[in-house]
Amino acid sequence: MRHWQDLAAQIEVWSVELGFAHVGITRLDSANQETALNAANTHFAVWLAQKRHGEMDYMARNQDLRAKPETLLAGTRTVISAALDYWPEPGVMSAISALADPTRAYVSRYALGRDYHKVVRKRLQTLASRIEAVVGAFSYRVFSDSAPVMEVEFARQNGIGWRGKHTLLLSRQGSFNFLGEIYCDLPLPASPPQAAHCGSCTKCLRACPTQAIVAPYEIDARRCISYLTIEFAGVIPEALRPAIGNRIYGCDDCQLVCPWNRDARVGAPEFAPRHALDTASLVELMAWDEADFLERFAGSPIRRIGHQRWLRNIAVALGNGKASRDALTALSARVEHPSAVVREHVGWAIRNLEKK
Repeated sequence: MRHWQDLAAQIEVWSVELGFAHVGITRLDSANQETALNAANTHFAVWLAQKRHGEMDYMARNQDLRAKPETLLAGTRTVISAALDYWPEPGVMSAISALADPTRAYVSRYALGRDYHKVVRKRLQTLASRIEAVVGAFSYRVFSDSAPVMEVEFARQNGIGWRGKHTLLLSRQGSFNFLGEIYCDLPLPASPPQAAHCGSCTKCLRACPTQAIVAPYEIDARRCISYLTIEFAGVIPEALRPAIGNRIYGCDDCQLVCPWNRDARVGAPEFAPRHALDTASLVELMAWDEADFLERFAGSPIRRIGHQRWLRNIAVALGNGKASRDALTALSARVEHPSAVVREHVGWAIRNLEKK
């Protein structure tokens, strides 16, 4: 037993060396863990039954895989969770300033730099290789938002943080981090959970522009700006468009107001802003053609939404802004776009600006 305790301590040391902010270990063969995981899966099933996942059908299709870790890796006994910070600058004032300027594009800060999937997975693979060098070959599998994993639930159980009222993982160091996991068959000792520290605070609920956080710990993705601008490919409901403001990819509002994020730490260098996305204007981004989009977003999580969805989102943001000649010119250049979805949002934006 002492050997496994020593290895767990060494894993923590290695994780710090690899740049992870936190690491925790969950054992799957305890009664308490099984009870907690069952409760989380029941809550998730109710959420699906309420259709709050919108058009993210993969969530319903993969429910069994999420509920039973051994279906993703036979013989799984332990989950090693790790958190990697991504916030691009000290504090949150720069992000708040960007939201306050209707001519600027607001991109969720997690997406300003490199694609986190590859960055987190590479570091976890290095961690697994270090473990293998000590214990010999063992069965494991690395995940970084790449499979149906109850990542927040595992990170809650093993003390990396607690589930905030906005449903994201939260700790005393904030919530601006990515999670990744190593499923394995090693009998490592479990890390203790930590108590929740949201108290009576409801700032995240009140800050949500579209009231997508319908109650503490409950979110309706169909109203969420991150869902609407990233996951949803169709026509954004007109009633929700004004609340989107200048947010063209994701939304950070519920995190920006959180007291635990007040002193947000700078994250890994891979997540530093590229192509001046943190200061870019809506007009200049609307001018990018598809070749520009694909080239500049190589290695970026933004690339997967495609150029049409990108233009759709920018059109909404321009329509929410000031009625300037530059804005109308940028929109007018897209009125005959081949995509009916793009044309619909461009037309709406032009009508909005002409009323101002």
